Amino acid sequence: MDIVVIVVAVLLTAAAAGTIYRIAKGPSLLDRVIAADVLLAIFGAALATEMAISRHTDNLALLVVLTVIGFIGSVTVARFVAHKKEDG
Repeated sequence: MDIVVIVVAVLLTAAAAGTIYRIAKGPSLLDRVIAADVLLAIFGAALATEMAISRHTDNLALLVVLTVIGFIGSVTVARFVAHKKEDG
């Protein structure tokens, strides 16, 4: 089980590093917003992994809040981009 935890930690860290790079270097605002949404999903995955390893559900409310914030952010950006394309 320890090997699985180490592999998951390395993968999540690499994914977060790549996402932070995309936030810093993204050529457009949309790239940065999508990368921020992905980073939020990575945090959620890390939180869920920690809860599975520790065998508790103490942070379940925080995980739900992160998920809702990510969803609302994605929908807001999608509506903004769609509205902006209609205007011109």
